[in-house]
Formats: sequence, C-alpha cells, structure tokens
Amino acid sequence: MPIRPLSALTALLHVYIALRLLPALAVLTPAWPLALVALAVSAATIPLPFVSRRGTRERSGNGSVLKWTGLISMGWFSSMFVLTLVRDAGLLLAWLAGAVGGVQVQWATLLPWSALAVLAMATATSAVGFLNARRTAGVKRVEVPIRGLPQALEGFSIAQLSDIHVGPTIRNSYIQRIVDAVNRLGADAIAITGDLVDGSVPELREHIAPLAGLRARHGTFVVTGNHEYYAGAHAWIDELRRLGLKVLLNEHVVLQTRNVRGAQTDEELFESALVLAGVTDFTAGHFDAAHASDPHLALHDAPPLVHTRVLLAHQPRSAPLAAAAGYQLQLSGHTHGGQFFPWNLFVPMQQPFTAGLHRLHDMWVYVSRGTGYWGPPKRFGAPSEITLLTLVPAKA
Repeated sequence: MPIRPLSALTALLHVYIALRLLPALAVLTPAWPLALVALAVSAATIPLPFVSRRGTRERSGNGSVLKWTGLISMGWFSSMFVLTLVRDAGLLLAWLAGAVGGVQVQWATLLPWSALAVLAMATATSAVGFLNARRTAGVKRVEVPIRGLPQALEGFSIAQLSDIHVGPTIRNSYIQRIVDAVNRLGADAIAITGDLVDGSVPELREHIAPLAGLRARHGTFVVTGNHEYYAGAHAWIDELRRLGLKVLLNEHVVLQTRNVRGAQTDEELFESALVLAGVTDFTAGHFDAAHASDPHLALHDAPPLVHTRVLLAHQPRSAPLAAAAGYQLQLSGHTHGGQFFPWNLFVPMQQPFTAGLHRLHDMWVYVSRGTGYWGPPKRFGAPSEITLLTLVPAKA
C-alpha cells in the first residue's frame, strides 16, 4: 500500500482508539493526556520506517532511529487496536445483557477501568514482546521418528534457522549471537528455511556476513523465502553462495554419513546416506517463472536406494506436494507462529500448520516459529527458536 493511504488509514484508526478510550480515562485519572500523547506519537511515527527506507541512507543514524521508533509504535498500536475492538465487543454484550436480560451493568465502573485495562495490557505485552524478540532465540530440541530409518542415520541432527529477517532492527551483532548458539550445538547439518533478509545486498551485506561462520559436519543449506524475492533473490543467492552457504533451488544433495571406504556393500553405502533437498518459495514462480517451486524436480536424479529424504521448503503449503513426492520430513517456517496475538489466529487461513511437528500422510512437517521476527520487534506467545531436529527410528 502506498505511504499516504497507509498513513491516512492508521491515523483514522488512532482517532477511533482515542474516541473510545480517552473520555473514559479522563474520568478515572488526570494523567489521561499521556495516553493522548502516546497515540499521537504512534500515529506520527508508524509511517517512518517506510519513508526512511525510501529517503534515508541505511547508514544514517537518524534513519535507524526513525525505523526503530516506527516499528515499536506499530507493535504497540496493533495491540491497542485489537484490544479496543475486544473492549467494544464486550461493552456491546454488556449492553445487550442489560437491555434484554435485565442485568444491572455498572457503567460508571466498567467504562473507565476497561479503558485503562486496554492501555495497560497493550503496553505490557509490547514491553514483554520487545524483550522476547530481542533476546537470542532459545534452542528447541525435537526428535523426529522416521519409519525404517537406517542405523547409520540414527541421531542425525539438523539445526534449523528460519525467518531471521535481517533488516532495519536485526543487524550484525544479533546474527553473530545466533551463529555462536548454533555452532555450540554441533549439528550434522544446518538448514536456513527462508526469509533471511529484508533489504538489498548492498544494504545488508555486512550484517549477514556472520553466517559465513556457521559450522556443521555437512555444511549449511539455504532455501529462498518470499522476502528474498521482495529484496532481489538472484543477488542474494549469489551473495549467500559467496559466503560459502549452499543454496538449493529445486535441487538436492546427497549427504554421506559413513566413510565410503568403510562401506562393505553398495547397499550399506546407500543406507548410510541422506537426501537433503530444497525448493524455492511457494510463490517464487510469480517473481521468476524459472524459480517455480517443485518438490518433485528437487529429487531429479536422486539415488533411488537412498530412502531417507528431507525437504527444506519455506512455506508449510508445500507439504502436500512434498508428501506425494516421497519425502519423510519437511522443514518449514514462514508463519512465525503468529509472532503475537491476534495474528496467530489468522495463520491457519493461509497455511495448513502454524508451528511445531505435524503429520501429513506418511511425512512429518516441522514448522519453526522463526529465529528472528518481522516488522515490530515484538514476540508474545510465540517464542523465537533455534531448532535442533534429531532423526530417530519410529517405534513399531
């Protein structure tokens, strides 16, 4: 949406919040003008990240402050707006209870205290959400039971990073903390399942650079997310490869877990291997027809005797085609687990899974809540994660 209509819309929504809350707060406390000032600051600063992206150089300190202020305001306003709607719905129900059911409603108490509750809850969740978003993501350990898993692959581990969104508020030091945490895990492979960046290569090259320090026995593998295409996917693919990361574009690699010389037969050699495939983002074909996502194509020429197959796919929506193609596990992200209320309620409208480990036919799907965040530095009820997935044999 262009900046001017967006600014006008958010300004009108701020006016709605002010009209619904401020008169009630004025009855309760003489400090109510502070809420008016907060709403005015929020309305004025929300457009700033978009304005500064166009008109301010990335290295400008002023541009960074504008982006931080606007994005924090965006998170606070989101909660204020939703909670104001919830309050109005509750007041409507109370009015109906009084009009139809004869319930005595103490409006003199309900109106001001419910308005204060909206302000307090929005501010508290934004503060807690900020701390949650800015901390280094915790490690979530997940065992994935694979039917018929060869003995050589028992305990094979993949550290998954997803949806880091390096950009206005996620920079070099944030990424370095993630790299250090992942390297301490000693995973066999590292998977980055898309939405790594929110900006161009010249803007973010120095901030993405710590990813070159990721260490795993078989290396680090990356697939594109939708935000890579917004930011210039081809340039980013080149940059990530320059850093030594392996970008999988509807293709696969075969990871051999056993020393080739130690294998007695071809069957042993194949059983000790794992096919790790990666597809472009589910929507990539809209940006570049040559990048249309295709889980079947990603298995082209894969050794048929290597039966353990893992797919990296940014969006959970890739799962039906992946299951049909014969994968045992798909690793995805994209959803952020909703990031903060109420957006977690809308994720199921677009994606089959929101977060965690799920079963689709004969395939497992793991959806990460994301390692960073998008937009407002705010996570509430959907903690960020570095996921360590370990393959284990399924119980009979």
